[in-house]
Amino acid sequence: MTVEPERELVRRILPFVPLALVAAFAIGWLAGGSGAAWSAAIAVAIVAANFVAFALSIAWAAAVSDTMLAIVALGGYLVRLLIFTLVLVGLNTLAWFSPLAFICALMPAVIALLVYEAKILTGRMQADMWSFEGATHS
Repeated sequence: MTVEPERELVRRILPFVPLALVAAFAIGWLAGGSGAAWSAAIAVAIVAANFVAFALSIAWAAAVSDTMLAIVALGGYLVRLLIFTLVLVGLNTLAWFSPLAFICALMPAVIALLVYEAKILTGRMQADMWSFEGATHS
């Protein structure tokens, strides 16, 4: 049995999350104290949780149908943007929260995730990563 590519990406990325959380917290602490540290760590945690949720939802949708895969992929993009926005707005009501630290951690975390994901997929077509039971190669 072959692991879905999305689950493989999650497996490869999760070991880096604790290191990224600690780094974001430390840099936030040095840059602006405890509020900035927690704000930066929360941003990294949200990026990681968002990635895992999206990858697993894509893996599920791919097993259902091509139509469901398209719906989840396109709808998931909008849902992720909405979640990031709502979390930022909600956290901004807290006195200790630093929107600047949050954004300054969120953006590099998203970029690092995308770069690592692209590196893993370099030279491989996404379709090459899926296997279909009963399919024959000619």
